[in-house]
Amino acid sequence: MDTIASLFSFITWPVSWVIVQFHTLYGAIFGPDTGWAWGLSIVSLVVLIRICLIPLFVKQIKSTRNMQALQPKMKAIQERYKSDKQRQSEEMMKLYKETGTNPLSSCLPIIAQSPFFFALYHVLAGIANGKTIGVINQPLLESAQKAHIFGAPLAAKFMDSASKVEGLGASLTDVRVVTAIMIVMMSASQFFTQRQLMTKNVDLTVKTPFMQQQKMLMYVFPVMFAVMGINFPVGVLVYWLTTNVWTMGQQMYVINQNPTPGSKAQAHYLDRLIKSVSTHGEVRGKKRRTIVQAIVAKGPDRNDNERKFITGLSKQGFAAQADGSVVKADPATLEAENAASRRQQPKRQTKAQRQAGATQQDDVAAKTSLSKGATADDAAAEPADEPAEPQDAKPKQDAKPKQGKPTAGQARAKSGQRKGQQRPKHPSKK
Repeated sequence: MDTIASLFSFITWPVSWVIVQFHTLYGAIFGPDTGWAWGLSIVSLVVLIRICLIPLFVKQIKSTRNMQALQPKMKAIQERYKSDKQRQSEEMMKLYKETGTNPLSSCLPIIAQSPFFFALYHVLAGIANGKTIGVINQPLLESAQKAHIFGAPLAAKFMDSASKVEGLGASLTDVRVVTAIMIVMMSASQFFTQRQLMTKNVDLTVKTPFMQQQKMLMYVFPVMFAVMGINFPVGVLVYWLTTNVWTMGQQMYVINQNPTPGSKAQAHYLDRLIKSVSTHGEVRGKKRRTIVQAIVAKGPDRNDNERKFITGLSKQGFAAQADGSVVKADPATLEAENAASRRQQPKRQTKAQRQAGATQQDDVAAKTSLSKGATADDAAAEPADEPAEPQDAKPKQDAKPKQGKPTAGQARAKSGQRKGQQRPKHPSKK
């Protein structure tokens, strides 16, 4: 870890300068040697960095949604070029280029934070070793070494020896209890953030490998941070716990205000929007009108949540307009529009219903094939022409064959009589 942190030493000076400025502010309030002054300085550093990274976070959200939308197409490409990996990669890159999607965009916030994270680690490691670093001079170094957060020194680690911890003016038990609690909170916040994304802001109607990957990361990341956390100083744990909490709150806001289409979060958002419209009689806010406008523009391509939203507005006596507003409408007109929408959107069948329908179609096809075969056999058994009987032949008493008895053609076929036109008998042989 020290070797990696040294690679980012070029940013150590800006990070230490920001910490010192915040320490000057909080030191005037809580005292310069307190853990509150130094701890809040680290928290403020995180907040400042995350505010600067908001554009990258927005880009991450858009990239994640684009990747979710592209999963069916990506799966089709993988199946089509299963044996040609080079062509598969080319088609994937072509798809990314056409849609303007960058798979690495979802990692931008973490990548952008890495230099600041390792620079802070480098600063705290210098404090633990009694070395001045960046703009932290000897008086500030001594002040930081005296700072304790709930009894744990700012630069102490879970794996430090008892002698090193005692040199920082603390006990090993206090350090391990505080660091263990912070590691658990850090891992739990990471897990909850990922779980919130998977359970509320994902279109569950589309099952893709991307979802399975996200589920795996939901368990891998917390375990990884827990293992790495035992080697982090208390100040770095404060940094990472703060950034996890910030990410969780930021993501919660995005999910509530701009949910993914087809997700549970979208269903909750549209329910709140219906209540707002029924209360105020209008769509309040430019952002909400944009969402309603997009739903109206989709027409028959709306998902289940959006169709329920249109139906819910109709029950409240409102009709959504193309500009995103709503107007009071006649109930008869709304019912006619809903009926037309239902005709355009047939009810989605369950898997069992689709299987039953396919089985029924197979049975009909089999019966049709059998009936055609039977007709062909009867046609083959019938003679080409009935024998011409003489004029003085006795008329038949009943031309209609009795039920259950074979017809004349079938009887002749069974008796082995020659098929085709027969020569009439001579009158002397009647």
